[in-house]
Amino acid sequence: MTQYLIVFAVVFIANVVPAFAPPTWSILVFLTLHYDLNNAPAIVIGVIAASSGRFILANAFRRYRDKFPQWYLENMENAASHLTKSNRHVVALTSLFFVSPLSSAQLFEAAGIMKNIALKPLTLAFAAGRLVTYTIYVSGASVLKESSFGDVILKNIKSPTAIAIQILMVVGLVALGSVKWKPHQPHHA
Repeated sequence: MTQYLIVFAVVFIANVVPAFAPPTWSILVFLTLHYDLNNAPAIVIGVIAASSGRFILANAFRRYRDKFPQWYLENMENAASHLTKSNRHVVALTSLFFVSPLSSAQLFEAAGIMKNIALKPLTLAFAAGRLVTYTIYVSGASVLKESSFGDVILKNIKSPTAIAIQILMVVGLVALGSVKWKPHQPHHA
């Protein structure tokens, strides 16, 4: 039982961190192999911890959004008006959280800053998508148990490419709010 609490705690903390945390799948793979955990509960606990962490991260950005410059908040709200201008756009946005290969931290941070974006549906889509991907990674790693996966995780964390992607995602978040978006004006028939 203690090992599953460790899984929850480590995954949760990694998903509350705004940037530079290792990917959750790599944490889950490492912990399931290191502690010889049953895959199914580890995956479910990982999904719950990751989703909870991201939801709290988004809400933290929402709560402290007043710390950002007003022009940045206006640009982010105008961008949100484009993302939510129709049900199709909302479904597409939710789908992005389901399948996105991008770091989800910055997606949740942006959603948190955009006060008109509903966080619960995004978090549920994220959880559903992560249930699929974590299952694939953890199950696949169990098959490759004999390899040194800890080395793979460490290499991934220290990888210049991984660090560069995180930096680019943070720059992208800043750039999204720096664009002078015009608010979406609904078309009237």
